[in-house]
Amino acid sequence: MAARDAEPADVHFLERAESLRPSGASRPPGPLTGERLLELFDAQLGSRHLDLAARWLRAGGHGFYTIGSSGHEGDAAVAAALRPDDPALLHYRSGAFFLERARQVPGRDALRDVLLGVVAAAEDPISGGRHKVFGADRLHVIPQTSTIASHLPRALGVAFAIGRAVRLGVEPPWPRDALAVCGFGDASANHSTAAGAVNAAVNCGHQGVPMPLLLVCEDNGIGISVRTPPGWIEAAYGSRPGLAYFHADGGDLEEVYSVARDAAAWVRERRRPAFLHLRTVRLMGHAGSDVESAYRTQAELDADLAADPLLRTARTLVDRGLATADDVVGRYEAKRAEVMALAAEVADAPRLTSAREVMAPLPAPPSADPSSAEPPPEQPSEPGGERLTLARAVNRALADLLDERPEALVFGEDVARKGGVYGVTRGLLRRAGAARVFDTILDEQSILGLALGLATAGLLPVPEIQYLAYLHNAADQLRGEAATLPFFSAGRYRNPMVVRIAAYAYQKGFGGHFHNDNAVAALRDIPGLVIASPARPDDAAGMLRACADAASAHGRVCVLLEPIALYHVRDLHEDGDGGWLAAPGRDAVPLGRARTHGGGGDLTIVTFANGLRMSLRAARRLERRGVRCRVLDLRWLAPLPAADLLREARATGAVLVADETRRTGGVSEAVLTALTDGGFAGRAARVTSEDSFVPLGDAARHVLLSERAIEEAALALLDR
Repeated sequence: MAARDAEPADVHFLERAESLRPSGASRPPGPLTGERLLELFDAQLGSRHLDLAARWLRAGGHGFYTIGSSGHEGDAAVAAALRPDDPALLHYRSGAFFLERARQVPGRDALRDVLLGVVAAAEDPISGGRHKVFGADRLHVIPQTSTIASHLPRALGVAFAIGRAVRLGVEPPWPRDALAVCGFGDASANHSTAAGAVNAAVNCGHQGVPMPLLLVCEDNGIGISVRTPPGWIEAAYGSRPGLAYFHADGGDLEEVYSVARDAAAWVRERRRPAFLHLRTVRLMGHAGSDVESAYRTQAELDADLAADPLLRTARTLVDRGLATADDVVGRYEAKRAEVMALAAEVADAPRLTSAREVMAPLPAPPSADPSSAEPPPEQPSEPGGERLTLARAVNRALADLLDERPEALVFGEDVARKGGVYGVTRGLLRRAGAARVFDTILDEQSILGLALGLATAGLLPVPEIQYLAYLHNAADQLRGEAATLPFFSAGRYRNPMVVRIAAYAYQKGFGGHFHNDNAVAALRDIPGLVIASPARPDDAAGMLRACADAASAHGRVCVLLEPIALYHVRDLHEDGDGGWLAAPGRDAVPLGRARTHGGGGDLTIVTFANGLRMSLRAARRLERRGVRCRVLDLRWLAPLPAADLLREARATGAVLVADETRRTGGVSEAVLTALTDGGFAGRAARVTSEDSFVPLGDAARHVLLSERAIEEAALALLDR
């Protein structure tokens, strides 16, 4: 194998290991028995040779870009200090931790499993060939992909869920006294996501909310090529009130074990967060083809080689009389042979061969064949039921959800005591109690992170994002964490949730763009995400129920975009007509099905949310001018109801898309594309809001979709 000749870390270890001799200095017994030291050394060796094998596979065209763990092998002792049923969200350099955790739970060859991920083999037991990740449900290792701090909010949620699930009578996958461990690098510790998650964890502890979270920062002093200032991690986290700080030399296996054991005991007993700072080195570069000599001096590289944790463990073994130099080299080479044999075995393992195989963990899109989509039945109203506004319908549906599903929780900014900015969650705290309806800090990443952790624990979170614009602070928690988890775990892990967002524009006398946001593009391109956009009270209740069903039964991640401007609307055409009130039934609205209003044969107006009310009002005026319209409320922006769209388009041969979102990146682009893809041969046009942020006050009328614009566009399309 050429790696020994080409890789300095490999050559350096062997050169130094061959000359190891007992130091002769007396050394007090350490916290690890000789047997445990040898077991952990084996995990360290396995991790190192996985990195070497990954390079060999990549050089031969069999493997792919991967981030190695060399220099971080001391975290095997962190795994040894924890229990195998403590949920773990690992740093991408935590190969030795993963191998030691796997040793504690026999059943599969962890070396082979990691290599299957390196070559993107279809039989990879965690991702199914979609990504190289450390993860396994039997090991309670929740898979992460590129952990640039984005997993810290989920770790916060997992730690929160351990105690909260038990309190609600729902048994999580972990024991009641478990702790959550989350690993990350020193560069990631600077990310705003990490800062927010740590702040939220400390805030919970300050309030007496159980937060058994062990944060493990593996500090090698450099992020790709950017140096972390010496002493920065300790300065930033070492004296923060409410966050216990522990430090260990990551190259000293016994010290890491002793300190990690103390840190774990502190978290487990006090149910408060702690920060374990491991000072490590980075060997073999950042990843892939990274050439360290371009930005690091030879003296720096040599210093890291001298601090190689494998070499330091080998010295301990020799000093303790547990191995000779020949034994160390023999173990090293035996592990090389074992790993390389496995690498050769999996090098040409079958990979995913079709889009269908790649997308198997994602929900199948609905059929676009209009012949397969008869008009859905009219959403039934509750016989004799009270006619409600949109806000009250959502409130009633949330109350029913909490009554029917003990695992459901409603939380977010101002949702509990205040009952929401618009009163949508009013009374729910009194109805369900503070364990299930609660206020959070003002941090959208932490809100969604709580949801991610709660969902992983078997609960059904219904978090609220107070305004659509606020979601953009945390969109990656939906894209990079929630939506990807089932994809990169081949469906073995799910995080079902229903995210409620007060959305869109048209609020009067309030806001500007931060409270009147009409940008949904960040949501529409997330694979598998359900986007519900109700306009009417009866639809809103049924769609919320449908989202809850899809989350509970199929693990779906759902977003409910609730039009703020319609929350308290009562009338449709005339003041006092009560045309926007409805008595919601208790049945779910079919997922991905549109709703048709009217049966005119001249024009189909396709719209959603605020556009529905505007389109119905415009249609009435158009009828007075001889234009008979039907209005199709999409209701679902994903999956888009393409079959219903085509059916209603062909019924008139003319389609106007009335889209309150922006012309660029808005919903109308998808609608017109669906018509084209479906072979629609009639006339089609769109009328949208402008590519502008929403200004304050009456100025908003100049850039937002209006009833008059819909009417004029309809007449222009029909040349009337």
